[in-house]
Amino acid sequence: MTACAAPYREHEAVPDTRFGPSRNASGRDGASRVGNCKTTMALGEPFGSGEKFMAYTLQQLSDLEDIRTLKHRYFRAIDTADMDLLANLFTDDIAVDYRGGGYRVNLTGKDNMLEFLANSFNSGSVAMHHGHMPDITLTGEDSATGLWYLEDIFISLEDKSHTIGTAIYKDVYRRENGVWKIARTEYDRVIEMVWPLDPAIKFLSHHLAKAGRKPQERTDNSRFISWGTAG
Repeated sequence: MTACAAPYREHEAVPDTRFGPSRNASGRDGASRVGNCKTTMALGEPFGSGEKFMAYTLQQLSDLEDIRTLKHRYFRAIDTADMDLLANLFTDDIAVDYRGGGYRVNLTGKDNMLEFLANSFNSGSVAMHHGHMPDITLTGEDSATGLWYLEDIFISLEDKSHTIGTAIYKDVYRRENGVWKIARTEYDRVIEMVWPLDPAIKFLSHHLAKAGRKPQERTDNSRFISWGTAG
């Protein structure tokens, strides 16, 4: 609680030392301030007696939001071929393992990841990727893991194929120089449906036609992909 009736009970500052010294938005250990009110957080205590407790420090809440924003940017950037944004989202040693119904993508290194994405989300593609229900766990002061439920549509105008699917993403995140990045990402398909593209479909808007790599700009992605049942 605070002297000016903030919604937390009076409690000595209990810094969360699970991942090192607890920090708050003001950079001080332990207690934080809201306006002119001193707020201390009883961490990890059960709810009861109608009194509220914070299970996370302000820094941890900020970290969780930063990680969610990181993944949101990833999904937006692949669908729009925003390579400048993608270049800032991965660690240099990122590891990737995508296990699809009819393919498997396996690669390491940021340069390879960027090359794979630029070739995949090209001018002959139409894509929509949504990440739902984030389940983020802070595993250290500068490390975290995350689960996401993917819903995606991918259309190849050149191969005349239409794919709809869902998958469970499992990510590892690492903070480098104060910035959260994706250090490992993998998924397993839950649903994958593929059928020939309906010739009656008309695309009235096609962003990747302008932003994606043109045929003469692409390189071979086969070194990253094996075809067949991923198992």
